[in-house]
Amino acid sequence: MDLAIKGRVALISGASGGIGLATARLLGEEGVHLVLTDMKQETLEKACAGLPGEPLLVAADMTDQKQVEALVEKAQARFGQVDIVVHTAGVTGAKGDPLELSDEDYQHAWETDFFSAVRIARATLPKMRSRHWGRFVCITSENAVQPYWEEAVYNTAKAALAAFMKNLSYKEAAHGVLCNTVAPAFIETGMTDGMMEQRAEEMGVSFDEAVESFLEQERPGIVQKRRGQPEEVAAAIAWLVSDRATFVNGSNLRVDGGSVQAVQN
Repeated sequence: MDLAIKGRVALISGASGGIGLATARLLGEEGVHLVLTDMKQETLEKACAGLPGEPLLVAADMTDQKQVEALVEKAQARFGQVDIVVHTAGVTGAKGDPLELSDEDYQHAWETDFFSAVRIARATLPKMRSRHWGRFVCITSENAVQPYWEEAVYNTAKAALAAFMKNLSYKEAAHGVLCNTVAPAFIETGMTDGMMEQRAEEMGVSFDEAVESFLEQERPGIVQKRRGQPEEVAAAIAWLVSDRATFVNGSNLRVDGGSVQAVQN
């Protein structure tokens, strides 16, 4: 299917791995101009080598409004505009008893998983409005609607992000800017690799055994008994930011293999 977005300009955060990189590759294949960002320039350049086109690679800290503004200015200088934002950058944050986690633990997740989206929205949406076309997609998580007790900092930040995106959707669509979220669960990324490595060490089992036991004990809704692939999430994102999803706004698209065992989002 032709997504009808050839020539559009997409800014993707968290682009050096996992979902961000898979999305960059897919959009690049669709003829989209890419502006890719992550924390470290060297890591970004290594990960993005071989992507379609000639992407603009800019290291930036999404928790710093000035760096976000500078990133967008560089994108505009190179391509003239930003039509699409795919915000995948995030952290799992500290884990433990919700009342024993520190203020700093909560603040770190808040700044990275929630407030970074506010910053990039400030820097990009006004220009999208003026052109009467835009797509803004953020990655939330199953945790936004199905929180796990030891992941309170992540749960809270992702739930806030989902609410913020719904807020944006109410007014932005009148200007042709559609705002949606994608909620993955247990995708094969560096983030879940780290989780499973820690689990394997704690249980004294192999990595694969840790994944198998996690699926059995913690994610019974994933009846396919596997981790999702970044490309499976990227496909959903690509559709949402395309001209084939023109009546989808304020939605949360779950790509979770059935992990969330509820009817509502």
